[in-house]
Amino acid sequence: MEAVHFGAGNIGRGFIGLLLYQSGYDTTFVDVNDEIIRAINEKKQYSVVLAAEDKKTITVKNISAINSVSNPEEAARAIAEADIITTAVGPNVLPIISKLIAQGLRERVKTNKQPLNIIACENMVGGTKLLKENIYQHCTSEEKAILNEMIGFPNAAVDRIVPNQTNEELLQVLVEPYYEWVVEAPAIKGEKPPINGITFVEDLTPYIERKLFTVNTGHAAAAYVGYHLGYRTIIDAMKDVRVSDTIQGALRESGEALIQTYQFDREEHEKYIETILSRFTNPFISDEVTRVARGPLRKLGARDRLVRPAVMYMEATGKVPVYLAKVIAAALAFNHEADEEAVQLQEMIANQGVEATLQEISGLEAGHPLVASVLQEM
Repeated sequence: MEAVHFGAGNIGRGFIGLLLYQSGYDTTFVDVNDEIIRAINEKKQYSVVLAAEDKKTITVKNISAINSVSNPEEAARAIAEADIITTAVGPNVLPIISKLIAQGLRERVKTNKQPLNIIACENMVGGTKLLKENIYQHCTSEEKAILNEMIGFPNAAVDRIVPNQTNEELLQVLVEPYYEWVVEAPAIKGEKPPINGITFVEDLTPYIERKLFTVNTGHAAAAYVGYHLGYRTIIDAMKDVRVSDTIQGALRESGEALIQTYQFDREEHEKYIETILSRFTNPFISDEVTRVARGPLRKLGARDRLVRPAVMYMEATGKVPVYLAKVIAAALAFNHEADEEAVQLQEMIANQGVEATLQEISGLEAGHPLVASVLQEM
């Protein structure tokens, strides 16, 4: 079986690439990093180390790599012959790779009539849907009709902490043992991809939002409150009761919203929260606060990890959240000069004030109770 995976970074190698190998795929990584591409093609393998006491190491083999900029024709041929296509490139890169994927699919339909599924494994809601929309911008009406019959575009929810790291061996990756990869089954074309580790579900939305409003909400809370208190790493921030109390409070609020909205079992969700909190305090992973906090404009968006669960909480309970408001206020105060979005955020606040900035970024209307609650925490 042949897999094409866009993104040969740490997440691509340490998460998706690992599971593809363990499921029997020969994987072609498509990327633009010449150093990584050369190393993959020279060594033909790399190591994934699990961040636990025993530091179990798994060797990933049956790999190759293509530079999509210098060799797009070869990448297109790989797409034409693939049994599965996955991505882990970041939401902003999906539109960039869409033209190449469209080119590969155009070649594919000429000679290969087998169904193909494309799964964007990104930290966002509707990643594959966004990728499909961008691919179709490069297709004619006739090509879209053909692709609709042959190509599946299932959305996915993915979860694995892969911290920033520098290893003596360039391709080695340190990842946490825990992972989750949930894919919507109704969008699959043909047989479900035989990938060990995927959970197929009928309705993905509850699982996407459970992950986003627990893992990502909690991680953001640790990062923004931790940054405000002067901590460098997430694990150091978590040792401060002011941080841990805020995270637990925020996850109780987001959890109540999820339980009431999607009827998750309360006891099971409370266990899920405990699991997430234990992951943040894994002593074998040290993630920088500024890396987790980066991109505050996106993270303060209407559908993202802070504002959306706060609004859901209000809709479900009729109450204004306290702890989620504290985290939103901390995010608005994030002023890391090396982060482009943080700089832009502070410029907006300087020019038009906190209230107007929050309304513009989050889509909240003037007079919304959440806005008032956040302003009280500033």
